Amino acid sequence: MKNLTDVMNRHANPVAMLRNSKIGMYVYPVVAPEFSNWRDEQRAWRDSAVLFDQTHHMDELTVEGPQAEAFLAHTGINDFSNFGLNRAKHFVPVTPAGHVIGDMIIFREREDKFILVGRSPTANWLRFQAAFGQWNVRLSYDPRSDSRPDGERVMRGHYRFQIQGPDAPQIFEKINGGPIPDIKFFHVDWINVGSKRVQALRHGMAGAPGLEIWGPYADKHYVRSVIMEAASDIGVNLVPVGSRAYSTNTLESGWIPSPLPGIYSGDGMMTEYRNWLGADSYEAVGSIGGSFVSDNIEDYYVNPFELGYGFYIGWKKEDFIGKAALTAMKDAPNRKRVTLEWNREDVLKVIASGLEQGTPFKWIDFPQPNYASSSADMLMLDDRMVGMSMFNGYSFNERCFLSLGVVDAGCEIGDVLTLKWGEPDDTGKTSTERHLQTDIRVRVSPTPYAAEARENYADSWRTRSE
Repeated sequence: MKNLTDVMNRHANPVAMLRNSKIGMYVYPVVAPEFSNWRDEQRAWRDSAVLFDQTHHMDELTVEGPQAEAFLAHTGINDFSNFGLNRAKHFVPVTPAGHVIGDMIIFREREDKFILVGRSPTANWLRFQAAFGQWNVRLSYDPRSDSRPDGERVMRGHYRFQIQGPDAPQIFEKINGGPIPDIKFFHVDWINVGSKRVQALRHGMAGAPGLEIWGPYADKHYVRSVIMEAASDIGVNLVPVGSRAYSTNTLESGWIPSPLPGIYSGDGMMTEYRNWLGADSYEAVGSIGGSFVSDNIEDYYVNPFELGYGFYIGWKKEDFIGKAALTAMKDAPNRKRVTLEWNREDVLKVIASGLEQGTPFKWIDFPQPNYASSSADMLMLDDRMVGMSMFNGYSFNERCFLSLGVVDAGCEIGDVLTLKWGEPDDTGKTSTERHLQTDIRVRVSPTPYAAEARENYADSWRTRSE
């Protein structure tokens, strides 16, 4: 097998391929699962300060050249007219049919140079477009670290840390040797970390104040040690966060991190893309988990309006991939992004089944029970499916299980829906044990769920409603 098309041809349909993937659990590589314990690590981004190590789990793609901006404007939905130097954006590409492929954070370092950081579906799409289009651009690709390096040396082009929480500003001032610049949300400036000069993005994964900093990978250990020592010197409890807690931070702030790339259907460009993607690509070996089972892969796709990205769209651009499809979708009924609060008694019922003889309900792992690359659990109102739960986990700060998903526009805050938990049949997924399916009541809740993120986060897709 050479490409994604070859892999797909071995299965009845793409859904069967992805539901039976044997890739196993999604892994956040290299970073330790816990440094202290995931409960205290979650609590620290609300109560003191945390250090996220984002060095290893994301792809990095550099796009530069005379047509770099034009290339990115054509391949993504975003408006580039106000995208100046030392700025960042949430970059979102779609297929010609308007289905979301993925997303990355894009930084503009020069007029002709951009760096994108995030999951591989977007990086793969851009690499394909550059290879087959007539663009005067150069791409440099640094894939995420190996999920299971088995003792082999791990190298990246850059380290990437984020410090956030209410005590983070004190740490920034200490490591900088004085007050730092007043950096606006999603703007970039330079600060000091000991003897190193580093770039800093105003950001915050869990909705709390913070900066993301990066630099050459060779400086990683020095920079980390300076940060930790500075926090200790001023008496701030800076808590390193392991991969178990890190993956849950988005539950409080509302970003859905892993929608299924909408690339498994469509002719023309999409056929060429599937022929280009390797048989070992994320798209070929990834998995779908959850109670929703459909023979039509497009039932799992989402569009930008459903994820809250509609206001990104640069409608004034002359043309970009997917523009015609999005124009047709704009005024059509679209689902909306929500947070779902799981019923305590129903969660305890599922957990209790694992302590009894017989076949239990699907195991709920703490702090995150996602067992596939993309999740799709059915959300029901009576006997009617009204949406999908797409990313779930436990928040120690909120003392409840939460999930992020999309629901019909008619669903309102406070509505109680039923989440079908567990798969209706056996699949080839090695991450799924034999289990029974059951119902969990969920309450439609505000997004972001955390009051801190909802009330104090900068005006962005996280806080806007469309």
